[in-house]
Amino acid sequence: MKMNWNEYLGKTLNITLHENYGVTIDPSSNLPFYEIVFKTGKLISIFEDGLLLETERENHFIKIFVPYSSIKCAEIFNI
Repeated sequence: MKMNWNEYLGKTLNITLHENYGVTIDPSSNLPFYEIVFKTGKLISIFEDGLLLETERENHFIKIFVPYSSIKCAEIFNI
């Protein structure tokens, strides 16, 4: 099934990415501790290969491109 992202233009998305990255070592197990990566912002454009989000960080507007292949899960707000 393909998602029709056009229905959600202007809505806030919280996207969980497939990619995780090591943050630190867990002292109890001596193994890397992995953090789940999220991208959050308003959906402003839809492309053939991904989504463009816009968010504000430290008083600057930032655009984030998220390739479809990186999306594990998407929460949609303001429906």
